[in-house]
Amino acid sequence: MLIAVTMKKTPLLLIILLCSSLVSIAQSADEKAVAAAVENLRKAMLDGDKAKLEALAAPELTYGHSSGTLEDKAKFVDALASGKSDFTSINLTNQTIEVVGNVALVRHELHGQSDTGAVNIGILLVWKKDGKAWKLLARQAFKL
Repeated sequence: MLIAVTMKKTPLLLIILLCSSLVSIAQSADEKAVAAAVENLRKAMLDGDKAKLEALAAPELTYGHSSGTLEDKAKFVDALASGKSDFTSINLTNQTIEVVGNVALVRHELHGQSDTGAVNIGILLVWKKDGKAWKLLARQAFKL
């Protein structure tokens, strides 16, 4: 009797497991794409690569510094591309990624060196999916 009941439930369990696996695979693909975009941003910030920074950032980008200063896309890109803000190292730790529809929330700590000294701040990034690409819509830094 127990075997017959278990055999009837087995296909249902397999279907549930398969469906949950497919959902997590879809989420994982977006999370991987966002993680790659974050890494491309990290590299572009280190290199001061204007073209890559402009390609990664949405036209509406807003960046709030931990000091309270606000920048738009042009100021954000210019500060890094011109060397006004010059990073020699950037390490991201404790990163989490949450994808909600076509928006991704990324939180991490940024530890690095810049022309002004050590940088240790928390970051919240908001990415928006634009076609197949993820674009940085907002970046908020905060003191740890």
